[in-house]
Amino acid sequence: MQSPFPGMDPYLEPHWLDVHTSLVSGARDRLNQVLPEDLVASAEERIAVESEEDQVREFRPDVKVSGPRVPDADRAGVLKAPFRLTVEVEPMIERFLRVVETGSQRVIAVIEFLSPSNKTGEGLRVFRCKRAELLAAGVHFVEVDLQRTGNWRGLLRPHRCPAPAVSPYRVTLRVCDDPGATYLHPIRLQDPLPEIDIPLRKGDPQVKLPLQELLAHAYVAGRYARRLDYRAPCTPPLAEDDAQWAEELLRRAGKR
Repeated sequence: MQSPFPGMDPYLEPHWLDVHTSLVSGARDRLNQVLPEDLVASAEERIAVESEEDQVREFRPDVKVSGPRVPDADRAGVLKAPFRLTVEVEPMIERFLRVVETGSQRVIAVIEFLSPSNKTGEGLRVFRCKRAELLAAGVHFVEVDLQRTGNWRGLLRPHRCPAPAVSPYRVTLRVCDDPGATYLHPIRLQDPLPEIDIPLRKGDPQVKLPLQELLAHAYVAGRYARRLDYRAPCTPPLAEDDAQWAEELLRRAGKR
């Protein structure tokens, strides 16, 4: 069953780690069907830098509860309690796509499906620095922003978004041989996600990435029709006009 929303489903945002993984995998598979024979799209990983109230963290802890606890053998310094709580600290892994030449391994383009950590505090600074380095090295840079959390205006700097282009979601394309320009696709909640051009080398055929098709696959493959509660408030909250539109949409779809 498909999402009731025609484009980005805002109820997917709290499930971003799962959705993000599906989008990256789907985009890799789709691009490798249409790229020139000497180019390949590859999914890469990095450790995320997450910031909360200006405190930089590189790991996200998961808490496990195990018990009831079997008493240890008597030995000095062992505390007795019904349960033992442990914390497992694991790296936050973010995935992104690189388009590379198969022979030289030269990177042609990077495609990012943005996470909140890319738009917040130290993570924002690190992301902008890395983007600038890649552009200076002759790599095109594509950002798909389907998360309303974070400082998207800070990510857009040094450019400013014109008022008619302000939207909850967006795609930006930066072409290394046009360094002063950023190409912006505003995405309203009411609209399907666009097919976007992926910049490659001069003379390469045009290659498009169908974002709506990728998102629809992520929704179905993740069984989100069973998992999402559309009667609950949207997190984060929608803007007033979008909230009214979404309420009517969900009511007509029988979700409210």
